[in-house]
Amino acid sequence: MTPPLSNPSTVIGWVGDRPIPRTHLDQRLSDLRNGPLRATLPTPGSSEDRQLARWLTQVILTEAACESAATELARSTPSPREPALDRIAAVELGSINAAAYNNSPHVRAMFHHVTTNVTIPSEWQHPRPSPHPSHHLVHHRLFTDPTRAREATPADLEPLGPITLDSLPTAIAEALRQHPHGALVGPVEDTLGWHVATAVPAPTTNGRQPPPEKATSDDPDQRLLAAARRRAFARWLDDLRAQKIRLVPGLEHPGDPRQPDNHHKH
Repeated sequence: MTPPLSNPSTVIGWVGDRPIPRTHLDQRLSDLRNGPLRATLPTPGSSEDRQLARWLTQVILTEAACESAATELARSTPSPREPALDRIAAVELGSINAAAYNNSPHVRAMFHHVTTNVTIPSEWQHPRPSPHPSHHLVHHRLFTDPTRAREATPADLEPLGPITLDSLPTAIAEALRQHPHGALVGPVEDTLGWHVATAVPAPTTNGRQPPPEKATSDDPDQRLLAAARRRAFARWLDDLRAQKIRLVPGLEHPGDPRQPDNHHKH
């Protein structure tokens, strides 16, 4: 059933037949502009500011859709077995999905429900790596706006610590391998957005590479299973949004090529 038309200034979209009030978006924007990250936010009224509003809209509607799905399943609290996302996991899940996951117990509850029985895809199976794989000191950032990605400098990137390049999304990992150590690589586009990164070999101590971040399991199978669960959940969210969410004009997905503030050109 198609929701009735409403004043687009009062809603940001619908989840099924339920309108989601514009006040939800206004409150999130206000919280950001009065929070510790206010100095990093785009200028009000700019193209980047409109993209931020679109991005937040997707987060809010994703949370609302998962709330409806969790309510139908009588799952209102997250499983204690679902930890907070580390930085690499957030990159794999995608910025919108990761923000919704971190902010909403309903999203985490649905993550547990949807991915409990996920297994490692057969095409991901490969010979076990060396017990001491080469680690790199990686700085990385995922952008939803290609213009900001092209303008990024090393100072805009976030340190991921000593990690293997294989733990990164494939597109940016391959690009880093093809460039000299320390080069600013990107933007590299994939389904998550636009990646920009640098990587240099991690220093060794007594000839041994440092361990990866504590949040990363040492078991390759556990890392692969966690990545498979995130991929399955991201695809489930894509289907959920396609089936349940309707946006209002002006608040399209920030990567939608039909909206005027998406400047990415092929």
